Amino acid sequence: MTKQSQTILITGATSGFGEAMARLFAAEIPDVKLILTGRRAARLDALKAELNVPVHIWVQDITNINQIKSDVAELPDEFKNITCLVNNAGLALGADSFQNMNDGDIDKMIDVNIKGMVHMTREVLPGMIERGQGYVINLGSVAGNYIYPGGNIYAGTKAFVNHFSKALRADVKGKNIRVTSVEPGAVETEFSVVRFKGDKEKADSVYEGYRKLTADHIAKTILWLINQPQEMNVNQIEIMPTDQSFAGFSFDKKLA
Repeated sequence: MTKQSQTILITGATSGFGEAMARLFAAEIPDVKLILTGRRAARLDALKAELNVPVHIWVQDITNINQIKSDVAELPDEFKNITCLVNNAGLALGADSFQNMNDGDIDKMIDVNIKGMVHMTREVLPGMIERGQGYVINLGSVAGNYIYPGGNIYAGTKAFVNHFSKALRADVKGKNIRVTSVEPGAVETEFSVVRFKGDKEKADSVYEGYRKLTADHIAKTILWLINQPQEMNVNQIEIMPTDQSFAGFSFDKKLA
């Protein structure tokens, strides 16, 4: 358990990793305060009502930079001293080859997975630097390290998360701020339902036939990270199901 009071901001808290983190942190971190963001007000309200800790919610479009700025600037005094930012909001849309991708899906992934994370960090980080303490945890993916057909834009955005996290760590050296890129593999959440535009049958097929990770596995990993001492920084951590491994190279021999 942590010894210090924590104010933790979790983006994308209406489902999946974010929702699991909110529940776990509320149960396991003493005196924690939570700032939870998402687009679905009803889910945020229900989660806030469930948790027995101070909770401030932002019904927020992570792609709206002006909204991010105003939300951070207008935080109540009780929640202003953010000790940990978990940039969890993210999504994949479609699994087509790049040449067949929808322009709107391309822009949405870049706006959420890259721009939302960058601008939220940009607004929260100065307070951490001023107070001389903080932790930025960015949710990447093994897709940013190991490429698969149809991954194109999503994989590219998660590779950005990996490199941005390392670059940010270099920039805040000496400021007592930790930075970690958390990179899950296959985890059964609403992720694939979103990716396949609500096609539940297609989404379920992604997880058939092997033991899956759950959002709780990732939440517990992030709790472990938060609980480590200030002098220890985990730069990058990959988490995959035991039954998942790396794709091999593929060849097209028709032209040989």
